Amino acid sequence: MADGHTRPKLFDGEGLTLAFLAFIAAILFGLPLFLLLKTGLSGDAGWSLTPVFEAFQSRSVLRALWNSLESSFLSALLALFIGAVLALIVGLTDVRWKAVTVFLILLPMMIPPHVTAIAWIQALGPSSPVLRWLGLAPELGATHPIYSREGLVFLLAVQHSPLVFLVVRAGLRGLPRDLFDAARVSGAGALMLGHRILLPLLLPSLVAGFALAFVSALGNFGITALIGIPARYTTLPVLIWRRLASFGPDVLGDVAVLAVIVAIVAIFAVTMQILWQNRTRLGLVGQSGRPLEIALGRWRPAMEILLAAVIAVTLVLPLSSLIATSLVKTYGLPLAFETFTLDNFTEILFRQSVTVRAFANSTLIAGCAAALLAFFAILIGYYMQKRGRSRWLAGGVAGMGDIAYAIPGLVISIGFILAFIRPLPLIDRSLYGTGGIILIAYLCAFFAIALKPVGAAYAQLDRSLDDAARVSGARFYLRIRSVFFPLILPAAASGAILVFLTAYNEVTVSALLWSTGNETIGTTIFNYEDGGYTTLASAMASLTVLATIVLMLGLNLASGRLPAGVIPWRND
Repeated sequence: MADGHTRPKLFDGEGLTLAFLAFIAAILFGLPLFLLLKTGLSGDAGWSLTPVFEAFQSRSVLRALWNSLESSFLSALLALFIGAVLALIVGLTDVRWKAVTVFLILLPMMIPPHVTAIAWIQALGPSSPVLRWLGLAPELGATHPIYSREGLVFLLAVQHSPLVFLVVRAGLRGLPRDLFDAARVSGAGALMLGHRILLPLLLPSLVAGFALAFVSALGNFGITALIGIPARYTTLPVLIWRRLASFGPDVLGDVAVLAVIVAIVAIFAVTMQILWQNRTRLGLVGQSGRPLEIALGRWRPAMEILLAAVIAVTLVLPLSSLIATSLVKTYGLPLAFETFTLDNFTEILFRQSVTVRAFANSTLIAGCAAALLAFFAILIGYYMQKRGRSRWLAGGVAGMGDIAYAIPGLVISIGFILAFIRPLPLIDRSLYGTGGIILIAYLCAFFAIALKPVGAAYAQLDRSLDDAARVSGARFYLRIRSVFFPLILPAAASGAILVFLTAYNEVTVSALLWSTGNETIGTTIFNYEDGGYTTLASAMASLTVLATIVLMLGLNLASGRLPAGVIPWRND
């Protein structure tokens, strides 16, 4: 009899598919990470921690490690404060225009870190078009305020506070009004409500938000490179990039040790988060359908002005400066009628073949990664909701995806270089230096993003659906195609959209994997800025931001025609 306990036979469609998925996961997750550990932790007598201890004897490594830990911790604290305050205002009060506000708060998360860095460099420097209009620009020759530890921490916090906002806002949705009403009837004041009820219930979300911001900052490359290098504040990802870019694949053993150190710190942070959440999680017995909403009364305009001010500072100021810089003939000139030009956009769109190629490569690679991961997630999610060995094996694949997502992208790149720098069997050709290695690195780095919404959607389905289809004689592929695929498609599309937006503009994973002919948008913008072509970098970054906004707005406008749950940043 077929039921939820039935184990898939090895040679039927269900068993073969599971075996194939496990094989693919071993190639994508297991092989690169295993080779990274083997290379980084190998001594003369085999596996050893000696290379790590030797690395710690280097002042540059210790300084980079401290800078990474310090900037990640401080920026995570600041991101936690900003994201939690915004989530409390939007999630708990009756402020107006919530949909637009949420869209604008989350937009910086969709803008790649190196573009954020370039935008803020333009916004706060002596040549800032906006500050020069306002008469607030620093004197020419003055030290740029963003080129400092504090500036780097601030930008990391701006980049990652939307992540905290998402996590905390999701936690707020589960807070029932009845619980707070009962406390008020019992005489509890605002301070007691916050201290005794709100904070304990939100603590797991706050811890998760802090850990997510910390790990994201630890692996950040775009901001730490463009801000940290001029500020002489080198972090581990930048040190890895510098050594590999300067000496090439010959130093893979040395940089693998540094990559292992970053990976260990990231995994330790995620593990501590999980342990802390398990200790602090409080369960609610039954929840009211009415969410908590606080009427602000006469304070509502002040809260709305505060939200507008935060959006103006974190979004409008840097983007307007970025666009203004892209519209002048030479960097440093104020935007005026005499200096206005569209030549920078003409140059990158029609004269520079590298930019057109980068847009095409990023669109193709990110699109393929999104589609493949959505399909992969649907299949893995199916096995995760079963019981027995298939669920255990699928859970192992999901766990490897979570580890890969927690590990910084630059570390993932090192693992894939180690795995695929040699020619592959049968075809006798190396993937290193091709677009293929970037694609499979994306599959590894972003699988967790695609799987989360799919796993949540499967958890809401009744397991008897599969049993009923079995009893009706439907084989595995027919059940997937006819029963589960239509039900899970909205969640899979939501994950695919997030994967595409993340991969389309990223630079951290591809920074060490790109080559001539296989440039991505992120690496091209970074190389323009690093090479001193600031106006071209600003023009290309402006187009990238515009493409992201157009895509997000287009999905918003089409939300009425799409199934609920497809648009990841909407409530419906």
